[in-house]
Amino acid sequence: MKTDSIFYQLFQTFPRCFFDLLNLPANTVNDYEFSSVEIKQLAFRIDGVFLPDTVDKPIYFVEVQFQKDESFYSRFFSEIFLYLHQTKLSNNWQGVVIYPNRQIETSNTSRYQELLNSDRVKRYYLNELDKIESVGLKTLKLIISPQKEAIEQGKGLIQQVKQEFNDAKQQENILQLIETILVYKLPLISRQEIEKMFSLSDLRETKVYQEALEEGIEKGIEQGIERGRQEGRQEGRQEGRQEGELAAKMSSIPRLVGLGLSIEQIAQALDLDIEQVRKIVQSDS
Repeated sequence: MKTDSIFYQLFQTFPRCFFDLLNLPANTVNDYEFSSVEIKQLAFRIDGVFLPDTVDKPIYFVEVQFQKDESFYSRFFSEIFLYLHQTKLSNNWQGVVIYPNRQIETSNTSRYQELLNSDRVKRYYLNELDKIESVGLKTLKLIISPQKEAIEQGKGLIQQVKQEFNDAKQQENILQLIETILVYKLPLISRQEIEKMFSLSDLRETKVYQEALEEGIEKGIEQGIERGRQEGRQEGRQEGRQEGELAAKMSSIPRLVGLGLSIEQIAQALDLDIEQVRKIVQSDS
C-alpha cells in the first residue's frame, strides 16, 4: 500500500496502534512523529517513518505489503540504508513489515536472512494477531476481517472507543477512521447490514462512501442530462444516475486491490465484468 492508503491514514490519525503492535507502552506514541520520507536518490519513498524526539530512541521504518512482490526486501532495505546515509540523525533503527498473511510474503529472502532473523526487522501477519484487547490492534485486524466478522467486530470496536477515549476530538477521529475502514469494505457487506450497524452507533452513515458515490452520480447525471435533452429530461437523469453509479464502482477498484482482493473477487463484489475490473487495475499499475 502507498502513502495515500488506509494504512497511512491509520498511522497518521491513530499512531498508537503501531506501538500496540510492537507491544510497547501506550505513551511511547508521545515520543514520535509519523510521516512519509522521500529519498533524493533513485526516487525512493518510504511509506511510513516514526521519527523519535530524542537520540536514544530508534527510528521505525514501516512498510505495509498487501501484494506479493519478489523484489520487496531489496527495495525495503535499499530505502532504509539510503535514508540512513543521507540523514544527519544518529539514532538506531528498526524495520517493521506488516502483511495480511504469510502467503503474501516473498520467498526470496536468502540474501537478507541475517537481517530478517535479527531484532533489526519485525514481521507481523495481521491474520495471526490473536487474543488482542487494545483498540489499536483491533483496528488493524478490522482491515482484513472477513465480511461476516467485520460487522460484529466493528460494533464492538465502536463501543470500546466510546468507553476508553474521553477526549471528544480523539474519539471522533478514531470513529471516523473505523468508518473509513468499513467504507473500504462496503462492496463486500450488504447495505442492509451496514444500515443496521450504524443505527446502533452515532457514526455518520458512511460519509466518505456517500460523498464519493453522490459525486459520481451527480457527474453522471449532468452528462446524462446533456445527452438526453433530445429524448426528455427524465430519461437523461436515469441514464446519468446509472453512469454515476458505475463510475463510483470503478473508483473503488484501486482501494480493493490495495486490500489484497483478486480481480475475480472484486468483479463479484461490485457486480462488474472481470474485463472491466482488469482494465482499471492495469491502467492504475
